[in-house]
Amino acid sequence: MIRTLAQGSGSETRPPAPVRLALVGATGLVGSRLIAISSAGEEVRIVGIARREVPLPPGARVEVFVAEPDKWGEVLEAVRPRALVCALGTTWKKAGREEAAFRAVDQDLVIATAKAAAAAGVPNMVLVSAAGADPRARTFYLRVKGETEAMVSKLGFRRLDILRPGLLRGERDGDRRLLERLAIAASPLVEPLLPAKWAPFRSIEADVVAEAALFLAQRRAQGRFAHDNEAIKRAAREWRAKRR
Repeated sequence: MIRTLAQGSGSETRPPAPVRLALVGATGLVGSRLIAISSAGEEVRIVGIARREVPLPPGARVEVFVAEPDKWGEVLEAVRPRALVCALGTTWKKAGREEAAFRAVDQDLVIATAKAAAAAGVPNMVLVSAAGADPRARTFYLRVKGETEAMVSKLGFRRLDILRPGLLRGERDGDRRLLERLAIAASPLVEPLLPAKWAPFRSIEADVVAEAALFLAQRRAQGRFAHDNEAIKRAAREWRAKRR
């Protein structure tokens, strides 16, 4: 059964035909910031798709469809969004340090959702991946991310934007990640000393990644585009300039 949750549907005046973007991964850091940022304007309306109810920030203007993943394709067919933004992901700890459990979210669910979107005729997709993603990477995490990118690239989207941010900065509700917090705290001191080849791995605000995703999801030029930290920042600046 598909259930719908709505917030922010009061008597406020909305501009005609805002761009509708589907979002999976709404409970994560990038997904939650994407909802908050898009809700501050009238240009975009987010349609979230999730397996369970999503905690929403005050004033959020978003519609959330709650359904099992095998029904997500039906939602996409009904909604007909301009693009799918995929911010799905788990952590090694949450996956119980099991490779199969990690792949189930970061690869299998991502691919299944992307296939459903392509079958529903969604023209664009924005995939939030990670710096260093490579199918040949020695690190399991980066290898899975790289394999997932490669598989999504074969699904025939008119435009595919792959975001490869470095270490994400931002508040994660209920997820302390001690080592990650230590790395973020040390980043202002350490990152200026890093050689240029490590620039893609430098920390970046989750808000910047979310802004870039919102901007790129609406682009009309066709093709496959991969964006490192610097390219993500440029796209975010374009989003902010567009809203002025």
